[in-house]
Amino acid sequence: MSVSHVLLGILAEGPAHGYDLKQHHDQRFPGVKPLAFGQVYAALAKLEKDGFVEAVETVAQGGPERTAYAVTEAGRAHLERWLAATESAGPYSADDLVRKAVTALRLGGDAAGFLAAQRRVHLAAMKSLLELQSATDDVAGRIVIDHTVEHLDADLRWLETARARVLATGSAPDREARP
Repeated sequence: MSVSHVLLGILAEGPAHGYDLKQHHDQRFPGVKPLAFGQVYAALAKLEKDGFVEAVETVAQGGPERTAYAVTEAGRAHLERWLAATESAGPYSADDLVRKAVTALRLGGDAAGFLAAQRRVHLAAMKSLLELQSATDDVAGRIVIDHTVEHLDADLRWLETARARVLATGSAPDREARP
């Protein structure tokens, strides 16, 4: 999971405090384990060290200091590169797939194009696995491949459903026709 990238996506919508970032994240991903505040502040510290965010305001009103952060131009460029890159197909990629699609959609990006490109990556991975599966007689190897293929199949169904939903809303152009 790329918490830092998701936080950059939220900050791309406007400056926010760590508490607000956690709340926005947890609201956007209701089926996902909520972020710990420690994760948020650790990610913000690294993002600030890397020059991707900057503190824009610190206020202390009868309690602990609250620092608002904003994304820098370098942070926007980093976020754009992340949104443009496909994820490797395989086990546990679904969380990042969902996060990237939702972040692109929230920012008005080409979520449908990303989902179509990701579908091609998954199809290529599935083709390679099926070729490998047919070439092996090892039952344990086939079981491992079966597990991965079934997850890829589920991801492919989700990619198609999510893309259809995005296109049906008319909120994103279909810049990439389905192969």
